[in-house]
Amino acid sequence: MTAVSQVLGRMRSWFGGAQEKAIDVLPVRLGGPQYHRPTQTPASVLGLDQALIWVVIGLLAWSLIMVYSASIAMPDNPRFGKIAPTHFLMRHAMSIGMAFVGALLAFQVSMATWERMARKLFLVSLVLLVAVLIPHVGTVVNGARRWLSLGIMNFQPSELAKFAVLIYAADYMVRKMEVKERFFRAVLPMGLAVVLVGVLLLAEPDMGAFMVIVVIAMGILFLGGVNARMFFLIAALVVLAFVLIIATSEWRRERIFAYLNPWDEKHALGKGYQLSHALIAIGRGEIFGVGLGRSVEKLHWLPEAHTDFLLAVIGEEFGLVGVLLIAVTFLWLTRRIMLIGRQAIALDRVFSGLVAEGIAIWMGFQAFINMGVNLGALPTKGLTLPLMSFGGSAILMNLIAIAVVLRVDYENKLLMKGGHA
Repeated sequence: MTAVSQVLGRMRSWFGGAQEKAIDVLPVRLGGPQYHRPTQTPASVLGLDQALIWVVIGLLAWSLIMVYSASIAMPDNPRFGKIAPTHFLMRHAMSIGMAFVGALLAFQVSMATWERMARKLFLVSLVLLVAVLIPHVGTVVNGARRWLSLGIMNFQPSELAKFAVLIYAADYMVRKMEVKERFFRAVLPMGLAVVLVGVLLLAEPDMGAFMVIVVIAMGILFLGGVNARMFFLIAALVVLAFVLIIATSEWRRERIFAYLNPWDEKHALGKGYQLSHALIAIGRGEIFGVGLGRSVEKLHWLPEAHTDFLLAVIGEEFGLVGVLLIAVTFLWLTRRIMLIGRQAIALDRVFSGLVAEGIAIWMGFQAFINMGVNLGALPTKGLTLPLMSFGGSAILMNLIAIAVVLRVDYENKLLMKGGHA
């Protein structure tokens, strides 16, 4: 036993000495925080954001019901010719199907690739915005030249421009992070890019899309860390620019006057017609609505009931309860996407975080404007309700944007599991 004890003692001294020597040559000290990969991955970092996916699917499913309900009387309108009662429903369903395919393809693209493509995508959107203004190339609807005919659908380049400016602004802030305190080197080039897009959009005209793009760009500048004084200076200049745009355009001034008093005899059958009938629809709905399919205003009284004023039909058929449900859902959606962006920034993925937060601003602001217009709180702007209103290109770009958010979330969770984004 004594001999065995001596052998074990010598082995301990040998291995102990080797361990001490090994410790002496380690590049870091032991005893600090220890990082290791857990043997079991927590449930919170498995898979995609299921709640976000199901909320989006729920909004799309509700949109199918409401677009069908709002457009069911369209065959009686001579403007649309001989169409089936399900014409707009089938087109909306087809748009959602194509948008799902586009979203699946967009999800396969890594955020690093989106960052590399940012400037090229922005240039492509500019080319399309120019193309839509060319006679016999752009399609004119209700006096506005905003669409490119692709045969199976009309594509609206302004929807792509929202996404392209968002990606470009996030990439720009990452590249200019070291000079973000200097106005001319950090903000002015981005401002000129937005002004160029604005000039093309106002030529269509599409002031609503321009407003959304300006808010997206400003939001990303603010979240990217631009100096607060510089940000408020930019905000003041933007407000002044929009005031001048409205003041120098007679028909835009008429829209403002109609918004202020839609019941005036001068406006009731003109610029205030849509707003007054939207308010009538929401008033008829009261608390619980008149019931699905029983709206009266959609029967050729309220124009564009299946697009810009879909919320008014929801308010008439589902009442205050339906409108509040939509508002709360979009508030939750915006917050959820914003949290995914914040998580990406916490993981030192600034570009991905800014993109996700920019998409949250886009969805939230556009939904806010659409709801405000339908409720008479804001002037008529011609913006659709994201993920719900009829419109192929809008649904396509909305779902691609959601797919990019899910990609950010997916890469976040890969990093949290110890992998590579």
